[in-house]
Amino acid sequence: MITVFGAYELDDDPARIQHDALWLFLSSEAYWGRWRSRELIERQLASAWRVVGVYDTATGAMVGFARAFSDGCALAYLADVYVAAEVRGHGVGVALVREMVEMGPGANFRWMLHTADAHGLYERFGFAAPSGRYLERPGEPGEHGVPS
Repeated sequence: MITVFGAYELDDDPARIQHDALWLFLSSEAYWGRWRSRELIERQLASAWRVVGVYDTATGAMVGFARAFSDGCALAYLADVYVAAEVRGHGVGVALVREMVEMGPGANFRWMLHTADAHGLYERFGFAAPSGRYLERPGEPGEHGVPS
């Protein structure tokens, strides 16, 4: 489904994702993605439960992206959210997270994510520090792609 947001389109069609643009951002700008190989990113993209791309309507360029994986009925994990530097500050990130979390099939799911930044953005959508019932086994740096 396509949602228009100003000069941008948000689209959840996986076939429209611009793999080269995604790879360029994740491999060079994303602190959370630079350790992954292109092959791994392609596998994650292929197995994603849902993706949303943001496209400049004038140029067609993909200027934002979000990926989620899910059990399809109750839980979803938000991953690889980015907005290109040249379009930040215009509400594109808010529109992207809203489209992924609130406007799609997982609107009533429990959503999770890990991030070192943009906490204010995610708090708008109900993300908060986990309760005392949440545990995590993060893995060892260097093992299975866990960054050090």
